[in-house]
Amino acid sequence: MKRVFFLLSAIAIVYCLTMVTSCSKDNEKDLTSTGTDTTGTGGGTTCDTVNMKYAANVQPIISANCYSCHGNGSASGGISLDTYAKVLTQVNNGNLIGTITHASGYPAMPQGGSKLSDCNINIIKDWIARGAQNN
Repeated sequence: MKRVFFLLSAIAIVYCLTMVTSCSKDNEKDLTSTGTDTTGTGGGTTCDTVNMKYAANVQPIISANCYSCHGNGSASGGISLDTYAKVLTQVNNGNLIGTITHASGYPAMPQGGSKLSDCNINIIKDWIARGAQNN
């Protein structure tokens, strides 16, 4: 009888531990969330760089990292990035990718700051690869 009780207790403990550790999501939102960061802001565990859009994905990166010198009336080095048309000019002449990737022959941007995250660079690259549309 002791043996049966011990065996049943062990099975119950294993079952309870399995249930507790296997359900790490607390609500439906967490269950459907993929943990993907589609904005490049670091909110998720991975970086989604598929089908990036200017208004939703690229412009926030440029605003957060470039506007202090190249936006809101500032045009450091004669370059302003405060409109889609002005960003597109830098895309078309190759300067945007050259500067944010710190490529040889281009000034490293943001100046005096660290390079953009690989995620943010890949978001911008995807947007450019898809035609750099104003969407």
